Amino acid sequence: MNVLVLVTIFISLLAMAVGIKDMMRKSIVFDKNTPDVFYCPIHKPSGMEKLIVKARPLKKLCEFEGGPIPQDYKSDCYQDIDESNYACKEKYRIMKRLKKASVED
Repeated sequence: MNVLVLVTIFISLLAMAVGIKDMMRKSIVFDKNTPDVFYCPIHKPSGMEKLIVKARPLKKLCEFEGGPIPQDYKSDCYQDIDESNYACKEKYRIMKRLKKASVED
């Protein structure tokens, strides 16, 4: 095969992988109207318009605080996205926002 074709295929696959990873990161959703829960996908999302989510208690987001997940753990979300580094950062951001809102009230 032509080297240019191989490079093009590699770049395309890399772009798809980055796009899917970014979609997974964005799939953790918090709605200020329901502050006790977050939403996460239960199946692999094929697009944001086809994203099927379930509500989980906010305390379940980053439940293991970035540590190892027990082998017998039944995942709350697709591919344990709720236990990723991004999820832990997102929980910190959410809790900070909720604390700020409660102080203002």
